[in-house]
Amino acid sequence: MKAKKSSDAKARLKKRLETDVPKATGEKFERLAEIVSLLRKDCPWDRKQTPDSLLHLTLEEVYEMIHAVDAKDEQELKKELGDILLHICFQSILAAERKAFTIDDVLDAIAEKLIFRHPHVFGSDVARDESAVKANWEKLKMKEGRKSVLDGVPRAMPELLRAYRVQEKAAGVAFDWKHADGVWEKLNEELLELRQAKTHKAREEELGDVLFTLVNLSRFLKVNPEDALRKMTEKFSKRFQAVEAAVQKSGKSWSDFTMKELDELWEQAKKREKQRKPA
Repeated sequence: MKAKKSSDAKARLKKRLETDVPKATGEKFERLAEIVSLLRKDCPWDRKQTPDSLLHLTLEEVYEMIHAVDAKDEQELKKELGDILLHICFQSILAAERKAFTIDDVLDAIAEKLIFRHPHVFGSDVARDESAVKANWEKLKMKEGRKSVLDGVPRAMPELLRAYRVQEKAAGVAFDWKHADGVWEKLNEELLELRQAKTHKAREEELGDVLFTLVNLSRFLKVNPEDALRKMTEKFSKRFQAVEAAVQKSGKSWSDFTMKELDELWEQAKKREKQRKPA
């Protein structure tokens, strides 16, 4: 009898989750959390997952979200944001199983953190511009128990972005160049040292200095280096694929083309790209 009641209750739950679409935002979130919780119990794939097994999938969803933003694809962005929400719910459910925390704790924690870190909005502090807000953030983070202003930069970050964030953090406590001119001079100095490096170890070190200085320069240019490099890589990939298509269409192999001929195909690809861009 108990088994039948339990089965009937689950059937009603599934029917409700399938058919009842709430109007309030909070209720919509609760519906998602209930669906993820049900999948965790009833889906063989979901039952096998662990916090570690989900990590590469979470990262993949974040990159897909970034691609949707770059492509200005609003429908795809909506889907990818939903996928990220799924992972937030899933990790929270796994944490609840470990009796570590719940999704309610996650929501409370981020709300309380935002209020604490915005005393110029929720309190009496004054922040006249973005730089004042950032400087105050670093002070507030230290009050939260961090021993270093760099503690909040994950080591697992892509290194270009990690360098950018480390430099931002240091700049937040005024450890920074005063003007971009100093960074340009430093870049020229590092490039010269790279040219003069004689050993593999020296070249590696000097190239690191050049890259780190370029990241520094990007901050003064107000360009995120990770975004700039990602977009440049995408641009190169599209142009290369256009050249690749032209080579394949010719019926010849790559080795049959001179570098000059390949350069001409490259320039043609660039020209077509510019013609497709809206005015």
